[in-house]
Amino acid sequence: MPVDVQLASTAGQLPELSAIQRWADLALEELGEDPEPPDLCIRLVDAAESQTLNSRFRGQEKPTNVLSFPADVHIPGRRTLGDVVICMPVVVGEAARQQKAVDDHLAHMVVHGVLHLFGYDHQKDDDAQRMEGLEQQILCQLGVADPYG
Repeated sequence: MPVDVQLASTAGQLPELSAIQRWADLALEELGEDPEPPDLCIRLVDAAESQTLNSRFRGQEKPTNVLSFPADVHIPGRRTLGDVVICMPVVVGEAARQQKAVDDHLAHMVVHGVLHLFGYDHQKDDDAQRMEGLEQQILCQLGVADPYG
C-alpha cells in the first residue's frame, strides 16, 4: 500500500519507517481496505507545525497529538485517503506521562488518525466506544497494550 511517510520533526525518538508502514497497513486491513488500498500520507512534525495546523483547522492555539485531513480529491485510477499529521514532541511527552513506550503510543496515534480518515469519531459516547474498540483490536494485533485500560 502506498503510504508516504514524511519525517518533518527534529524529535530524537523517530520510529523506523517500516514500523509506521506496518501500523498503517494493519489499520487499513482491519477496515477492509484490500486489495486496492488507498494512498495515505503520514507526516511526523514538530510543535510549531502542529500548532499552526490545529489553529487553522480546529481553532485551538496549541499543538495536538494527531490531526487527520481526509482527501477531497479524485484521481482517476487511484483512491486518495488523506493525511495524518502527528506531533512528535506531544506524543513523546504523553508517552512519558502515561508511562508508555513512545513507539506504542505512536502506533496508537497512527491507528487513531487512520480511523478518523474513515469517518470514525469520538465526540459521542457510542461513537467513542466503537472507535476505541477498533483501536484496541488493531493495537492488540501489534502487541500494544490497551491505550484506554
